Amino acid sequence: MRRATPLSYVGLLFLVAACRPRLTPLVGESRPASSLPSTRITPGHTQIVFNWDLDDRVMSGRGEGVARIASPDSARLDFFLAGGLGGGAAILIGDSLRTPGGDMARRFIPPATLLWAALGKVALPNLPDTVIRVDGATLRADIGSPVAFRLTFDHDSLVRAERVDGGRVAEWVERSGSRMRYRDEGARRSLQLTVTRTEHPPGFDASIWRFDR
Repeated sequence: MRRATPLSYVGLLFLVAACRPRLTPLVGESRPASSLPSTRITPGHTQIVFNWDLDDRVMSGRGEGVARIASPDSARLDFFLAGGLGGGAAILIGDSLRTPGGDMARRFIPPATLLWAALGKVALPNLPDTVIRVDGATLRADIGSPVAFRLTFDHDSLVRAERVDGGRVAEWVERSGSRMRYRDEGARRSLQLTVTRTEHPPGFDASIWRFDR
């Protein structure tokens, strides 16, 4: 016998869906899919030091962090909670995102596609159909049918990536100057990074791609 879904659970699902904004229609001049800007990580090694601020319904916190990026497809992020009370880490290689079990990083980190977008790179799964519209210096692209992602470029620079579910924006990242912001609309969780320093070391120790370092 099939168990009835509790009304409270149905109401919660409806509330979460309603909290997600609808995807607005694309505007501007139509362009072919081949006009999607090419993005890549800066060649070599980049180390980005940042301040972070997390806000959601369960917890909030702030602190410092560092991202170590090895072009073209590897990155490690470490978060340190203010006051030295804990932290988290994540390793991103291609489309594989790993975090050590039981730490806070799962609350910090967007999925792999959006994390790459936060670093300025488009790394989406293969999806059919791309619709592009250009409005002045702004290019927007809807990827997938139905739309699964929307990308926004200022000239050739990726400034926003949105993951779409059922015609609504589920989560997004936005890049503006020294700031990067991630928002999970359903969880009402926001993470903001403010870059304080960028360096280009000759390389990284191989041990950073493990969680025992």
